[in-house]
Amino acid sequence: MSNNQRDSHFRGNLGTAYRNLTTAKAMAELYEENFKQVSKYVHATSRGHEVIQTAVGMQLLPQDYAFPYYRDDAMLLAIGMKPYDLMLQLLAKKADPFSGGRTYYSHPSLKDDDKPKIPHQSSATGMQAIPATGVAMGMWYKESLNEEQKEMLKQVQHDSNDGVVVCSLGDASVTEGEIAEAMQMAALKQLPILYLVQDNGWDISANAAETRAQNAAEYAAGFHGIEAISIDGTDFEQSYNTINEVIEKIRKERRPFLVHATVPLLNHHTSGVRMEFYRDDLEESRERDPYPKMRQLLLDNGFTVQELDDYDAFAKAETQKALQQATEMPDPEPADLFTHDFAPTPITEERGERSPAGAEKVVMVDCALFAIEELMRKHPECLLYGQDVGGRLGGVFREAATLAQKFGDNRVFNTPIQEAFIVGSTVGMSAAGLKPIVEVQFADYIWPGLNQLFTEVSRSCYLSNGKWPVSMILRVPIGAYGSGGPYHSSSVESVITNIRGLKIAYPSNGADLKGLMKAAYYDPNPVVIFEHKGLYWSKVKGTKGATSIEPSEDYVLPFGKAWVLQEIWKKEEEETLSIITYGMGVHWAMNATAELGLQDRVEVVDLRTLHPLDYDTVFASVKKCGKCLVVTEEPSDNGFSRGLQGRIQEECFKYLDAPVMIIGSENMPAIPLNSVLEETMIPSTEKVKVKIQEVLNY
Repeated sequence: MSNNQRDSHFRGNLGTAYRNLTTAKAMAELYEENFKQVSKYVHATSRGHEVIQTAVGMQLLPQDYAFPYYRDDAMLLAIGMKPYDLMLQLLAKKADPFSGGRTYYSHPSLKDDDKPKIPHQSSATGMQAIPATGVAMGMWYKESLNEEQKEMLKQVQHDSNDGVVVCSLGDASVTEGEIAEAMQMAALKQLPILYLVQDNGWDISANAAETRAQNAAEYAAGFHGIEAISIDGTDFEQSYNTINEVIEKIRKERRPFLVHATVPLLNHHTSGVRMEFYRDDLEESRERDPYPKMRQLLLDNGFTVQELDDYDAFAKAETQKALQQATEMPDPEPADLFTHDFAPTPITEERGERSPAGAEKVVMVDCALFAIEELMRKHPECLLYGQDVGGRLGGVFREAATLAQKFGDNRVFNTPIQEAFIVGSTVGMSAAGLKPIVEVQFADYIWPGLNQLFTEVSRSCYLSNGKWPVSMILRVPIGAYGSGGPYHSSSVESVITNIRGLKIAYPSNGADLKGLMKAAYYDPNPVVIFEHKGLYWSKVKGTKGATSIEPSEDYVLPFGKAWVLQEIWKKEEEETLSIITYGMGVHWAMNATAELGLQDRVEVVDLRTLHPLDYDTVFASVKKCGKCLVVTEEPSDNGFSRGLQGRIQEECFKYLDAPVMIIGSENMPAIPLNSVLEETMIPSTEKVKVKIQEVLNY
């Protein structure tokens, strides 16, 4: 585009931009005038930020992705939303187009054909940078496919090749560690993303001098490969032209930028934190108000005072009408609470051959490896990444061996040591139409990823009112064996099962792992698969049962279907016991009953998945047997198994001949390195044998 063409294009957009600014301003003023009415639910406004937000929103296209932050209502107006739409969310109404009344004002999620796509994000104090960068990485991946793969992908997706991602951030959020993870990957892989940082100099009551050693542009300069630019975000001409130039470069050159825009904050941090409580710079900030500057710019370009006054009057009338209409709309009904926790899955029945004739018996780790290889051959949207899974090693357990060589380094690749990015990027990858399979190297390393897993991954479907389920698989090697010590041996299922919105598998054998991996792939929801390290190669004594005839390629095992691995008849004349367990506990239970010769008196139920959990099978077994023992590798107090124990006690109380009991690891802070201490810490076949006899003899 020539300079003359750009100038003409710019002047043609001035009227649109002014109307957008004055509408956002009118909304903020209307909220203040009606504070008691609208402050039931917390909101923030764009007052002071309107110009840079408008300049960005006007230039986004339907193939683009936007991750606005909670002050970006002017950007939302600029992409085509109406004041009425935003006010439905302001008042948490049922018709709120973003979340159905579930989340705060200016927390959008949008999937309209004629607008940029906005996946769900949280309250966005930096956390949205990783999902946003995940979308850009998804674009990078799809653009790296060969022609045959692109043709396969076209059969299920239709993408533009010049989409960009805009991640909008407040200046205070740039100090978050997750920003560094996102920018590291954007710079490393040269991703098509614009980080827009709106710098108003404040956190809530802490200012920049207290909290930041440098501004966002200076910070981004440390990431080689990100071009950083600082501008006056109250100057529409500078803002519009800079953003126009940057977005054009991203569309063509496919590389990351950061634009640092300085702006004043002319309204409260939120409706609940009033600026007069702590601000000492209000007069100075008002002198930088973008509204009079924008008004003068239009007057300088041939607009009349009357035209601008008419725009202002229309904005006030439109917003007043919108607020009245939104106020009259109904609230959600109680039943609305219970929708969209998960998207429907097509996998509801076990299908395919579990033990096909002539197939070889393979170790558990290979069942997962073969499942992923089959999926990748069939689905170009399937890819795998994490620490050390790439071509040189193929995973520290060889769980990804040969995959990079077979499918390419763009499809099976190493990441830096950044669990938050590994987990949270799947939100963006999924939004871009891909199916990422990722892993953290050990369960002990999952902790840095919990923020993303809880806040972004698990809640996306529910808080977007079903628009953006996150379709991903997170593999987690777990459990203790062979003196792994305190940082490679932990069990973490109690933490993860407390994150609603996830499906969770914990198989005890290779056939189940392959069937559940396939079911997880075709499930549109986020899935965590715990894979016990001690079962991978059946190196632990008594775990040969983890090896399996490899199921057929079409074998799928639905979630929520427990397996009565050792079934007994109901007996009236002698005591019987139901053992409810999963993972390594299955092998301790089976070995213990065999060594005691009690296979006809002890039923063993393998849960296979922890959520959904097959309570029907569990309760039926316990009611039949009359006694119950829960076997877990986790410490026994305050955990998943304690919750399960209580649920069984409550549901089966009148059928029980003894309290429901539990055996788990000792309740110590960590698993020691020394093998004697490790054995003392965790359950074993011998310990389970003693507990079985205790329960039967109760």
